[in-house]
Amino acid sequence: MSSVHFNSYTEARAHLKDLLDAAELGCTATVRRESSMAAVVDAARLRHFLAVVSPVRAQVVAEDGGWSVFLPGLPISADGATFDEAIDEMVDALREYAADWQERLREAPNHRQQWGLVQLINLSDDDQLRAWLTGDGT
Repeated sequence: MSSVHFNSYTEARAHLKDLLDAAELGCTATVRRESSMAAVVDAARLRHFLAVVSPVRAQVVAEDGGWSVFLPGLPISADGATFDEAIDEMVDALREYAADWQERLREAPNHRQQWGLVQLINLSDDDQLRAWLTGDGT
């Protein structure tokens, strides 16, 4: 299969299986809707790509008998009595940030550029986010 392109939502809907098959195979799959074009991509491929191009920036610090985790430049941090608790709390904090971003932060000038991070968070399960935070894999 090669790339697929549909010039309207109606055309794409009539060929939804072809559109999704192309995306699953990693082929370019697009739909034009009025003056904009959307790309359909396989979620696992997009998540992997975002994890690769979004290097881990988490800082982990042992302090006061516990651990703190933060992402420099972002208002996301967490604490825990143990390293694992701090990472688990950070996963929760990332999920809260992604929800806030979708709801209200996406247009804020100091958060607008975090689209990729938000997509990575939303496309990841908790274990994948833990691995990303600790640098244990993509």
